[in-house]
Amino acid sequence: MTAGERGRALLVRHGRLLAVFAFLTLLAAGCALLGAGEHFSAEAIRQRLLLHPVWGFLIYVGLFALGNLLQVPGWLFLAAAVVALGPAHGGVLTYLAAATACAATFLVVRRIGGNALREFRQPWARWLFAQLDSSPELAVAGLRLMFQTMPALNVALGLSGIPFRAYLAGTLLGLPLPIAVYCLFFDQVARILGSGG
Repeated sequence: MTAGERGRALLVRHGRLLAVFAFLTLLAAGCALLGAGEHFSAEAIRQRLLLHPVWGFLIYVGLFALGNLLQVPGWLFLAAAVVALGPAHGGVLTYLAAATACAATFLVVRRIGGNALREFRQPWARWLFAQLDSSPELAVAGLRLMFQTMPALNVALGLSGIPFRAYLAGTLLGLPLPIAVYCLFFDQVARILGSGG
């Protein structure tokens, strides 16, 4: 097989995976060109929550969803919500927004890439998928406990071939505990900084 034939075979086999990578790269480049990065700081997010009481939630959810596709860490949104609204309201808002953002990333990536990771036939890949398929809800919940809304995890799970219902159920089950812990942490940090020491 020539180098060109090998390249074409690789493109056919992993074309959907490459399409996801290209989409995420172009999205990041487009946002960078438009200067959208300034919207993804804790202070900018906090200001939007405070300045737009009616639309603040929708703006927050939209930024969280876009940020997840752009690989922006979810703790940034949580910190902003806790500082703006307190740990209880900020935590509930973040839980709803995080679940929505994770679901949106999953659906976008699944639409473009399908179950592209199932193309890997190595023994380690088969073992991982067997674990995931045996109890997808619990597997996703466990991953959420460890990695919360980590954007790369959402992309990988979107490409894994697990059903959306199982993904969403695992996400809803696994997010509350880490969000609560982070809420308490960020609230304590805000109190310490607010008291000047």
